[in-house]
Amino acid sequence: MTRAQIPDDLLDRLAAHRTVGKAPRAELEWLLAHGAYERVEAGTLVARKGQPVDALYLVLKGYVAHFMEQGGTTRKVMEWRDGDATGQLPYSRMTAAPGNSVVQELSELVSVPVEHLPALPVECPHVTAALVHAMVDRARAFKVSDLQVEKMASLGKLAAGLAHELNNPASAAARSAQLVAQALVESEEASRAYGAAALDARALALVDRVRSVCGARPPTRVLSPLERSDREEALADWLTDHDADDALAASLADTDVTKAMLDELAAAATGDQLRVALRWVAAGCAVRGLARDIERAAARVHELVTAVKGFTYMDRASSPEPVDLAKGLGDTLAVMAAKARTKSASLTVDVPRDLPRVLGFGGELNQVWANLVDNALDAIADGGRVTVAARAEGPSVVVRVTDDGPGIPADVRGRIFDPFFTTKPVGKGTGLGLDIVRRLLDRNDGSIELDSQPGRTEFRVTLPAAG
Repeated sequence: MTRAQIPDDLLDRLAAHRTVGKAPRAELEWLLAHGAYERVEAGTLVARKGQPVDALYLVLKGYVAHFMEQGGTTRKVMEWRDGDATGQLPYSRMTAAPGNSVVQELSELVSVPVEHLPALPVECPHVTAALVHAMVDRARAFKVSDLQVEKMASLGKLAAGLAHELNNPASAAARSAQLVAQALVESEEASRAYGAAALDARALALVDRVRSVCGARPPTRVLSPLERSDREEALADWLTDHDADDALAASLADTDVTKAMLDELAAAATGDQLRVALRWVAAGCAVRGLARDIERAAARVHELVTAVKGFTYMDRASSPEPVDLAKGLGDTLAVMAAKARTKSASLTVDVPRDLPRVLGFGGELNQVWANLVDNALDAIADGGRVTVAARAEGPSVVVRVTDDGPGIPADVRGRIFDPFFTTKPVGKGTGLGLDIVRRLLDRNDGSIELDSQPGRTEFRVTLPAAG
């Protein structure tokens, strides 16, 4: 721009600039001698994503915002107003803009081209010191923004997995509660008929014995669908052979009642007495079975809520404390189980009972495990395997997250911990997961290493044992 377009009071306005205004006047004159005054219209890009930033910008008046693609959407992560400095700053390692810096309203800027920045520390040491402070503040703001985005992404995954996990026991409890009402009606009618049957003492004792088998405890083992079908069919045949209602087999099949017990009962009661006794036994088994289903469903909901509380450490102070990795890894796998099931994947944890505790932030370490397990599940094919193992090794505890996916190509292994680097499709990843993992481990005095080849990828996390 020509000298005629430069305001007469530009030097005074620069002296009033919040960031560099306290520098000696000679340094400010150097900035103006090597820079340019610009009036920039709203909508102008002063930095474009992926391209080098060509200047240092001192905002005299106006509003500039920086936008980045994070989590599949565009977010404003920083903004600069009157008295701020942006663009390429001294000693910055930024080689390309991570997003777009867009002027939001008519703004007045002083721009210093990047070719003059190497001379800035010598010619303008006070300005340089002020800009370094601005650069540190900018880096801190970017870090906070990145961490917040990754936390929100982790929260979204956690919420989705938890909703899926809670839906199954909640639906089972609701379904069983509805069936209880019907089962109670049948039990009352069967009880009236049983009371009128006038069985002798021996038959009553046998009936009580059979009924106690299904009422005292749950079955000793869980049958596969095929095994249960075979057992129900065998009981139905027995009932048919004794002129009883074969529909009772469904209630008896889920218990430990045997055909030998039924044979003994049939020897003591025959005809209508046997049919009434079997109906009463089956009705009681049905009610107790439904009550157990409701209890198991409620217990599962409680377990999931407990796991989420443990995963987030929502009821703990935010200070380093001895962390039980066995519990943390178990809680993490509990909240990640839904994703594993969607891929029919095997997700296992192997932790010895005597594993030492580590001193750190439990919630942050659980976020590390969640990110590593989530990445491993993304990497494997349907039916794949992810294993989490922890062992004490000398004064440290080492946690290994291993998957049988295709591996990480050698040409990208050196970049996987870089911010915003991702091999996932657009919208499927922020490129921040492993960067956040590295930062959180730094905060917990830990480290992470990678060993990858086709068919086996292992992330190895080392943490100091507590004490």
